[in-house]
Amino acid sequence: MFAQQYQIKLWNFEGPFDLLLFLIKRDEINISDIPIAKLAQEFLDYVRVMQMLDLELAGEFIVTAATLMQIKVRMLLPKAETDAEEEDPRAELVRRLLEYKKYKEMAESFGVYEQEQKSVYYRQYFADDVKTAAEEDLHETLLKNVSLFDLVAAFKRALDKAPQAPSIHTVETLPVTIEEQCEFILGELTWRPQFSFSELAAHMAKIRIVVTFLALLELIRTKMVAIRQPELFDDILIYKQ
Repeated sequence: MFAQQYQIKLWNFEGPFDLLLFLIKRDEINISDIPIAKLAQEFLDYVRVMQMLDLELAGEFIVTAATLMQIKVRMLLPKAETDAEEEDPRAELVRRLLEYKKYKEMAESFGVYEQEQKSVYYRQYFADDVKTAAEEDLHETLLKNVSLFDLVAAFKRALDKAPQAPSIHTVETLPVTIEEQCEFILGELTWRPQFSFSELAAHMAKIRIVVTFLALLELIRTKMVAIRQPELFDDILIYKQ
């Protein structure tokens, strides 16, 4: 209901191969021997959660999901009895993932070099005149060690812990808005410096968790709060910017 009325777009939205690498790294999977059935199911779960939040999904996500399902079907089919050994259906995906991972790591290295070079000034052949440089405003990173998929994972864990609604129930509109949940999050930060998203969403109904998560994205977008992850795959910590 609320996701259809309010759209959130993040500036550092990753692509489908980033999500695949995230799942492989999280589960410590050998990239050359991917359990395709498990990976395909988890990929689809994440896509459904992002669709629930009305995050704008690129067509590559749908194409990648279809590719995973096609590989899964090919692996279930009986192998043809031929002399030539048939190539593993996962081989092309593994090659593309390894190539993408190589360029991604290279881009990250270049990003580190770029940040280092920002602090370097090469002296020119000028007279020794005194110059005053204005101090730059250094803002703390809003997403510290956190990707979009870490956020979605925290949101998914909160949904999984939410009380399950009965199979037959009366639909009632909850009097909750994104603006109210923004005030709720900021109010929590007035008396404690930081807290996890799991703590924030504890004992909430599922629709309230959805609205609270959208409110958190809005506060991050407007730079009113920041988030960080102490260790890889830890819970997301929220603190005031």
